[in-house]
Amino acid sequence: MISTRYVSFLSGIIIASLTWAFSLYLYSRLSQNAITTSPTIMIPIVSKHGESIDKEIMLRDNIIIARNEKQILAGKEAYNLKSNKNLRKNDLILQQLQAVPVKPAVILEQGLDELGMVRNLEDQRKRDEGYKDYAFNILISDNLGMRRNIPDTRHKLCKMQKYPVNLPNASIIICFYNEHYTTLLRSLHSVLEKTPTALLHEIILVNDYSDSDTLHEKIKVYIRNNFDDRVRLFKTERREGLIRARVFGARKATGKVLIFLDSHIEVNEMWIEPLLSRIAYSRNIVPMPVIDIINADTFQYTGSPLVRGGFNWGLHFKWDNLPIGTLNHDVDFVKPIKSPTMAGGLFAIDREYFTKMGEYDIGMDIWGGENLEISFRIWMCGGNIELIPCSRVGHVFRRRRPYGSDDPQDTMLKNSLRVAHVWMDEYKDYFLKNAKTINYGNISERLALRQKLKCKTFGWYLKEVYPELTLPDDTERRLKDKWAKLDQRPMQPWHSRKRNYTDQYQIRLSNTALCIQSEKDIKTKGSKLILMPCLRIKLQMWYETDKNELVLGQMLCMEGAEKIPKLGKCHEMGGSQDWRHKRINNTPIYNMATGTCLGAMRDIRNTPLVMDLCMRANASLITWDLIRSKVPAKEIR
Repeated sequence: MISTRYVSFLSGIIIASLTWAFSLYLYSRLSQNAITTSPTIMIPIVSKHGESIDKEIMLRDNIIIARNEKQILAGKEAYNLKSNKNLRKNDLILQQLQAVPVKPAVILEQGLDELGMVRNLEDQRKRDEGYKDYAFNILISDNLGMRRNIPDTRHKLCKMQKYPVNLPNASIIICFYNEHYTTLLRSLHSVLEKTPTALLHEIILVNDYSDSDTLHEKIKVYIRNNFDDRVRLFKTERREGLIRARVFGARKATGKVLIFLDSHIEVNEMWIEPLLSRIAYSRNIVPMPVIDIINADTFQYTGSPLVRGGFNWGLHFKWDNLPIGTLNHDVDFVKPIKSPTMAGGLFAIDREYFTKMGEYDIGMDIWGGENLEISFRIWMCGGNIELIPCSRVGHVFRRRRPYGSDDPQDTMLKNSLRVAHVWMDEYKDYFLKNAKTINYGNISERLALRQKLKCKTFGWYLKEVYPELTLPDDTERRLKDKWAKLDQRPMQPWHSRKRNYTDQYQIRLSNTALCIQSEKDIKTKGSKLILMPCLRIKLQMWYETDKNELVLGQMLCMEGAEKIPKLGKCHEMGGSQDWRHKRINNTPIYNMATGTCLGAMRDIRNTPLVMDLCMRANASLITWDLIRSKVPAKEIR
């Protein structure tokens, strides 16, 4: 039988062994989670809950303390980290240096923040050719596919509006020339899926003699395999231009109402009912939807404010603020708003009224001026143009037209001259000063139409419809009186405009001690960006806004529009100034417009930054750490 003394001896050995094993385990864990702040000091960072904490490196006179992939930059002098006694107070340190969480990237509908990412040379080629041929980003458009969800941008009261059950049906006319295949088909899917069957009589799709030999056949096959016989495809016998192609389509239509849409659009919720209800109320009303913005670079869908159409004396369409008093109450945000002109791409009109009013002026060529011509004609000949706030349609706004005409003549100028000579009476002299020798064709039929319709004078139009338009010979007092009637919101200079800053950090190349700073001072537009040793200075302090801008020292925005990123005036329009990142370390910083990522050529000081493929072989040169600071901006030198 084993003696009690022997049992006690064995128990002591076992307990001692377990104690030493546990001590060695703790020592190993503490060593793994230590942060080296100098050659002689180790700071073990362990939470009171025993959770592991990532380690980080020291940058010059600053200590980076990371916890669960969240960081904060703190000056060593601010926390008296010289004595070992203080260094052992790990929980106190963590309590004082609360990590500021990295703001997650705004996730757009259907993951737009990555759909345009250029991952390889083939993506780059496709993207570049798309801009050349279509003036928008076909890489992201193709990745979106034929369908997607878009935000409902209507006023909340629109959702409570009731419309008559016996609305007239509509023929929707979409003309296209060399349009991008996926973008066009997404337009069709959008209309078919968001338009009640009873209201959609047909879609008339007019191919205006596109250059591509295969486009028409591809669309024809897709329509046959995916849509019913309400979608009808036609092709003109020669290039007609938008104006005559629309007349071609209108003459094929049999619905009670014509709705003209562009070929790169997406309709919103209950878009058609508000338009048809106004025509049901009066066939002389020509309603148009609010045109929301689909960004040509990112395809992000954004709601537009309520503005109305106008023009200047160069006969160019422009958007105007609404007259003062138009939107005094909530209910005003759902009421029709009178508009002197229309943009022309998107509107509805009673089919018989369209014919009676003379359709379009088919003496005009290709595109341009037709929207002002039909606007003047509607108002001066007894009709009304209304903006309908509860009808919204998104439109891809391109910076240029990717096509021209075979005729070397300026079609916009020719068309505008026809407008002036038919409709503007003596006021045409304001426009004709430098264009009296241009041939604008025969206008006798349009003058006869004006007489037949017993239209009013252009002076009446200016007085009754567009009294806010300034005339070249207006006196200073008259100008002030006109401007006073419009909601003129004061414009702040770009550098003093109030911004909503959501974050503040330095941007450090991962696994280095190098941060992004401007080559010149923070006020120099066009300054390139370089890598320099990380210091707590304004040249390296970036402020993120709620528009995903990166603003250096609260002055200029980082731009990614070119191969070399630089500083530029903050335009608040997204695109080249829209940057996305993830909440973890080693994150790429991705530009929405270029589809490429922020990168460095080498990991040495003074190296310039570049825009690079987001899937490059050496990923260490395109990944970054966001080093946050609780130091007030005024204390950063």
